[in-house]
Amino acid sequence: MTSPVPNPLLLDIPDTFESARLVIRAPRPGDGAVANEAIRESLNELRPWMPWATPAPTPQDTEGVYRRGAARWLTREDFPMVIFRKENGLFVGGSGLHRVDWSVPRMEIGYWLRTSLTGQGYMTEAVHAITAFAFEQLHAQRLEIRCEARNQPSAAVAEHAGYTLEARLRRQMRAVDGSLQDVLLYVKLAD
Repeated sequence: MTSPVPNPLLLDIPDTFESARLVIRAPRPGDGAVANEAIRESLNELRPWMPWATPAPTPQDTEGVYRRGAARWLTREDFPMVIFRKENGLFVGGSGLHRVDWSVPRMEIGYWLRTSLTGQGYMTEAVHAITAFAFEQLHAQRLEIRCEARNQPSAAVAEHAGYTLEARLRRQMRAVDGSLQDVLLYVKLAD
């Protein structure tokens, strides 16, 4: 039986890792501008699912979010991630390991993808790499992906990344439009 991580602050973990086409890393000062450009391109697709997309964040708002995220990475409270395409450095999207519970350890993967890059397998590739990072570097025992049941693209990423639908949580969340919605809970275990 694997025991919980005794002191996550003492984990020596890389802040950058790669997949075949992507560089995935902790946010750094200056990431806000390129991320905000991708957010603005993708507002129509983000707004139904992401409360932070209404109103549209300014580049300064996004920079602040990423700087706070970098601090939370260092304290091991949260692991926000930015994703770039290797071939040209284009900002692909955002992801991360959230709702960290070190007593298990358990984490939840969240993600969003730049609209012009959808349908090319980038987010599935990123989720595979983040999953490996969580199991190998953070000693996670359980990873979860939660998405609103109506968000079929997000559910498809979870399924393509090999996660198993564990539950449909009925009327689990208040959607951006104010309605009560079901949440799909996908899971992958370390073993």
